[in-house]
Amino acid sequence: MLSILIPVYNYSVYPLVSELQKQCLESSIQFEILCQDDSSNLFITENQNTNSLENCNFSVNNLNVGRGKNINFLAEKSKYEWLLIMDCDTFPTQNNYIQKYISQINEAEKVLFGGIKYQKEKPSSDQLLRWFYGNARESISVEKRNSNPNGSSLTSNILIQKKVFISNQFDESITKYGYEDLVFLSDLKKKGILVKHIDNPTYHLGLETSQQFLEKTKIALENLKLITENNSLYNSESKILKTYSVLKRLYLTSFISILFKKTERNLEHNLLSKKSSLLLFDLYKLGYYCTIASR
Repeated sequence: MLSILIPVYNYSVYPLVSELQKQCLESSIQFEILCQDDSSNLFITENQNTNSLENCNFSVNNLNVGRGKNINFLAEKSKYEWLLIMDCDTFPTQNNYIQKYISQINEAEKVLFGGIKYQKEKPSSDQLLRWFYGNARESISVEKRNSNPNGSSLTSNILIQKKVFISNQFDESITKYGYEDLVFLSDLKKKGILVKHIDNPTYHLGLETSQQFLEKTKIALENLKLITENNSLYNSESKILKTYSVLKRLYLTSFISILFKKTERNLEHNLLSKKSSLLLFDLYKLGYYCTIASR
């Protein structure tokens, strides 16, 4: 029936597994929960407790292989016809989370995305940028998500037929953080496989500090550059690429890069403050991408 796949990295996954196992047992379905740590160095002993739970397994990679390849490994190990892929730092918002997905399973649907939410309480001041961004750009309604099915999805809470996933696995050449979701979902779209959106969200709990989020954003944009150089993604699939393409046709990328270098510190000062602006964050990402794309 259902294989739940959870790639793990430096996070305590036991509370999530315990809740999912409880819901699966209450739903009276055949299930397994497979967790695979990608050679991290935190919470290993604690996460080993997962193995004491019925139908649950926790294992550790000897080497870090990246999130996409880690999920591919889990899918190959799985034994049921539906795969629920979740991030280790998510948690169901409702106690009927599993049952909601089960009720949606039918042959007409190939992929379902339940959505992402962020807790209403503001986090500490040094985590506000990630919280603002998540609430504005990721925590969106079912109606809005369905207007752009694959472009509004994330693989942190997605249900997919195993046969569909095995034929369309994550690109294992993408080993660094960022945009592996976009490549995976755009590949499905090219094959006519559209995501169905439902209201079955998980909370995203693992908020980085604003400084860490900025650094991860830079890594993601550098990864995006490598992806586009390998022709894995069309410009229209990413707002950054789409805007960069327009600027390039207008011969403005060098100007944007120079402007970014002059204003980078001021932008970062705002983004690391208590009143960070998402508009400035967008300009920061565009300026950084114009800078690295010209290298």
